[in-house]
Amino acid sequence: MEIRALLQPWRRHEPATEDRGQVPEDSVPDELQARRAEIARMEERALRETESLKTQHADLERRLQVLEDRERNLTQQSEELKRAKRVQRRELERISGLSASQAKQLLLADVEQEARHQAGLRLQEIEAETKRDAERRARNILSVAMQRLAAKHAGDSTTRLVELPSDEMKGRIIGRDGRNIRALEKLIGVDVIIDETPSAVVLSSFDGVRREIGRLTLERLIADGRINPALIEETYEHAKAEIEERITEEGERAALEARTQGLDPELIRLLGQLKFRTSYGQNVLDHLVECSHLAGLIAAELGASVETARRAALLHDIGKAVTHEVEGPHAVVGANLARRHGEPEAVAHAMEAHHNEVEPRTVEAVIVQTADALSGARPGARGDSLEEYVERLQDLEEIAARHEGVERVYAMRAGREIRVIVDPGQIDDERAALISHEIAGAIEKEMEYPGQIKITVIRESRSTSYAS
Repeated sequence: MEIRALLQPWRRHEPATEDRGQVPEDSVPDELQARRAEIARMEERALRETESLKTQHADLERRLQVLEDRERNLTQQSEELKRAKRVQRRELERISGLSASQAKQLLLADVEQEARHQAGLRLQEIEAETKRDAERRARNILSVAMQRLAAKHAGDSTTRLVELPSDEMKGRIIGRDGRNIRALEKLIGVDVIIDETPSAVVLSSFDGVRREIGRLTLERLIADGRINPALIEETYEHAKAEIEERITEEGERAALEARTQGLDPELIRLLGQLKFRTSYGQNVLDHLVECSHLAGLIAAELGASVETARRAALLHDIGKAVTHEVEGPHAVVGANLARRHGEPEAVAHAMEAHHNEVEPRTVEAVIVQTADALSGARPGARGDSLEEYVERLQDLEEIAARHEGVERVYAMRAGREIRVIVDPGQIDDERAALISHEIAGAIEKEMEYPGQIKITVIRESRSTSYAS
């Protein structure tokens, strides 16, 4: 096409003569000569390209032939390998006496067992590493929280001793035919114990508020010197009003110390009542303020809600103020009170979960549990009488000793740890581990105690021989 296009202009200028070959060369224009030269070059290039294409085509034909030969060889080799594999499998089945499916199942079982073994070892390593990291992190957080808390040691009981100026005052308190002491006990709701103790009267009651009102009433009557039913009633009313005012002040003081704002006035009043209640010898209101500080510090370390943790920790035992009026565990009672008086659900949940009556679902709930255990278990926080202490140790040993195979039980570290020695001939290692869990479950079910109790089961087997 290109050559034909180049020839078109020349044909237009070609002279009209019968014999074109007879045109003299000197009459051909220079442009026509240039075009002829270009056409010659193009023809030469086209011939070279044609030869090159023919060579490439021949090369491709040869390569295609080689590939086809290789494909035929590979197909033949593949068939031979399949036949050899079938022969080998039949020979293996004949030698081993197992079919291919049976051998496959055995191999899979072996691989699975090895994988489980390796996974178990890896799991133990991960658990050990995680436990070390968790314990290190927990110790760091708890130590930081505890070292920043300065808490006082408090120990009260269910009785109050009121000193008298003389033993003659005992007669006035009793009154003619016991009318004064009956009026006191009826109004205040406490037991007035007048015994051989010189110059002292004991007021006994499980209600701390009533006991405090009775103490204040009796002290004012003793200071006045005149004791009669009318004056007893008047003094009681004044003491009751003063204690009610003090209850509100104590509740407000606790909320201020715990840096908790916006509590309902009824919750403030209930908090103040806990100033006159103890748990294992520990003042409950002081315990709540201490827990609030601890919970706030731990929450700050863990990145949880400090406000929620502080608020829930301050209110977590508030149900103890009304447990003599409302049925149910104090944690659940307190949480219902908090909801009724406008506290957030997160706070109420942390309150009701601090003794696991409800499964903890938030970090703040676990923090309140931790703060409660720390405050109750720290040295000096709580105290028991010698009789209660000995009785608790005996109960712990009795619970552990009732299990089959137990030879001896020792309660140690003030009841914080139990060492259980079992018969090695009757109890194996797996059963020993199970016994420790059973004892822990029985203690959790049957006893109330602060903190944790460690149960260690010891199984020792010895064999001695003498060579002579």
